[in-house]
Amino acid sequence: MWQRDKSSSVGMIIVMFIFVPAALFVFLAILYFWGSTERKLPRLDVNETNSAIRGAIIAKDNYVAANSVKLYKVSVDARSIDKNKLDLFVRLYCIYTGDSEKRVKSAIEGSGGTTVLSYKIDAKTAVHLKELAYKLNLKKVFVSFMGSNGRLNPPIRMSVSESGEKRSYNVGDSLTPLIGYINKKEVDGITKVSGIKGIEKYYEYYLAPVRDEFIVGPRDIGGNIILERSSKKTGRIDGYNVRLSVPLTLQRKIERLSDEGADNYDAREIVVGIMNSKTGKILSLATNARYDPSNITKNDLKNLNFTASEYAYEVGSIMKPIIFAIAYDAKAVKPGEIINTYNGSYKLGTRTIRDTHPAKQMSGEEIIIHSSNIGMIKISERLEGQAIYDGLMNFGMSQKTGIDLPYEQSGNIPSIKSLNNKIYKATISYGYGAQMTFLQMLNAYTVFNNGGVMISPRLVENLENNGKTYIVNESETRQVISKPTADVIKGILIKTVESGTGRKGRVAGLQIGGKTGTARIAKGGGYSSAYNSSFFGFANDADTSYTIGVLVREPKRGSYYAAQNALPIFKRAVGILIEEGYLKPAADANATQKVEIKDEAVEIKD
Repeated sequence: MWQRDKSSSVGMIIVMFIFVPAALFVFLAILYFWGSTERKLPRLDVNETNSAIRGAIIAKDNYVAANSVKLYKVSVDARSIDKNKLDLFVRLYCIYTGDSEKRVKSAIEGSGGTTVLSYKIDAKTAVHLKELAYKLNLKKVFVSFMGSNGRLNPPIRMSVSESGEKRSYNVGDSLTPLIGYINKKEVDGITKVSGIKGIEKYYEYYLAPVRDEFIVGPRDIGGNIILERSSKKTGRIDGYNVRLSVPLTLQRKIERLSDEGADNYDAREIVVGIMNSKTGKILSLATNARYDPSNITKNDLKNLNFTASEYAYEVGSIMKPIIFAIAYDAKAVKPGEIINTYNGSYKLGTRTIRDTHPAKQMSGEEIIIHSSNIGMIKISERLEGQAIYDGLMNFGMSQKTGIDLPYEQSGNIPSIKSLNNKIYKATISYGYGAQMTFLQMLNAYTVFNNGGVMISPRLVENLENNGKTYIVNESETRQVISKPTADVIKGILIKTVESGTGRKGRVAGLQIGGKTGTARIAKGGGYSSAYNSSFFGFANDADTSYTIGVLVREPKRGSYYAAQNALPIFKRAVGILIEEGYLKPAADANATQKVEIKDEAVEIKD
């Protein structure tokens, strides 16, 4: 018996000596295999995109007219919110966002799954909501739930993600339609914007976001990226800021002037432009036909196109100095020579042309000063069609000015063949038979105030990005007429204001010159009973020169003559330039002022 037990014990010991080392070997082998084999654990690296935004549009005096902000979307899965803690979630969410508790709770309770609480959370609030989501997760506000497939889903906490970009227009309808507006579109679930009109469109390439920020790195327990040596990051580059040459303070005053003028004269529209004659920089380009880019309505559709650059019209007598300059440069007329003006009545084909200031004869310069149509006809007869055509093209007619606005119209002038016809030649000499834009005329009158040099108008001063300034799209210059010719025409335009049809434009202590123009509006192959009235000229002090234009479209109250509506607006615009410090009248100007007051009661027809 004892012998059998002893044998059994020995066998057991032998088995243990064999089995235990073998088991230990297997265990160690498993550990080695597990440790040396790549395990398929969940990745700890996460990536994050931080979208770049569109650049801002900034007025010369630093007012931000338009800028973009990022918006964030907040969503929750109603199934993952502990019903006993729903009120807590709603209360805290609404404290952070200012939202309505009733609306938020109703949205969650009415949803059987994921619901978006807002698409319009700003960046600062988004950061706070992400922190809130983390804290609520720790408080077990978000719980596991049974999915429709019968499986238990882990808790889904509140999600805060980019929803897109919001374009804000901060100055109401000011600077429109100049700055334009944008269009929105969805790209991969993110709202993107792009320019449609105005500065927004023309400078789209520069305003558009350059590069999004992209970050890859390990995450912490809250799901946030840890920036360390192994992290990868590409920097965000926003669009360039566009700085205008237009000060908002001045622009608003000129806009108010156009508003008042439109009311006073019951006009369809009034456009006022002010341009530095030496640099081409636009100081103001205003109209009463404006809109709020943040809230464009059906009633605004008629105002979306900018009259200053997109409307071509027959300009009337403001064309006379240009034709006279072409003739003078060609040595076809002299300011002092006497020209027959037929007592103010002249037969042209089947029509009789009449002057509003009839005279038997006038000197060359008096034809401009007193705006004689007949005198201009006689001067134009001395020119070949080719000379008139080339001269008008030199002045930029039938061509875009190159201003930094999209969709600029070029107008049109008659062909050389047509201009060899006596009727065409005559009518264009006093501003009919051709269409020009407001900006073309503003640019042309700059030639007289800049020694015969034309300089392309510009609305943008520079671009800015990351603390650096960039000059793009610089103005181009070219000699249109000789300096002596420009000086002669300038002198005649000054006399026109001193003693001619522009008398109501005189301002004491400043050098003022310009020309009125009134023209009927073409319609259906003929002419309607409506008129466009214009005054284009310049205002200079000892240091600064400005070219100023005023267009009054279809005035229905008071006189339709430019001397009675466009000219007074011009004078008030000059007054605003003085008030704002852009022009400084000479001190010895009292005598001029006295004469000016006397002339205010005189009705001038032109």
